[in-house]
Amino acid sequence: MPDHALTVDQNLALRSAAVRLREEFAGIFGVETIGLFLTSSYDQFAGRATTLAFLPVMAERFARQRLKALARVEGKADDGLPVVLFLCVHNAGRSQIALGWFEHLAGGRALAWSGGSEPGAEVNPAAVEVMAEVGIDIGREFPKPWTDEIVQAADVVVTMGCGDACPLFPGKRYEDWELDDPEGLDVASVRPIRDEIGLRVRELLSSLDIPVA
Repeated sequence: MPDHALTVDQNLALRSAAVRLREEFAGIFGVETIGLFLTSSYDQFAGRATTLAFLPVMAERFARQRLKALARVEGKADDGLPVVLFLCVHNAGRSQIALGWFEHLAGGRALAWSGGSEPGAEVNPAAVEVMAEVGIDIGREFPKPWTDEIVQAADVVVTMGCGDACPLFPGKRYEDWELDDPEGLDVASVRPIRDEIGLRVRELLSSLDIPVA
């Protein structure tokens, strides 16, 4: 486990995370694979984290998502739920709004992940505020990159302005949503973007034959 930038308590938190992941994925992945994913997930955030306090939590959550994706790709776990991946540049505005809408409207009948080509330091506060106005909390989310296993595990990949940086895998369903970027906009200007994304998420769920919760 990395320890060069962590306090004793944070190191303990990261080691505890490793124990939880080993228990959760016992019989699916070995200790080495789980340790590698947790360490590399930590490294994804260590260079740009605004505070070290949340690094172990972020690393554990991202490692868990990546391990679930890899299990799907390798046919080691399949709950039958479709997976949608929302991608934008910073994973701080549009893709986080889409993720919030999807999880709220899908009601557990499908999974959604999100990522960015150049992940930002935090989710756009204006995006958090406008989603809170419709009763959806995205304040616990954080910008994440995407990885090959996450893209490969998705049934649908929705791109939002990441251009040539968006990953392309043959045979996968892609949708490109042209939307204004909330970065730098005030709350009033982000509301129409929120509403447009909400409509598109509803249409996406309909295309997947998933009733809106």
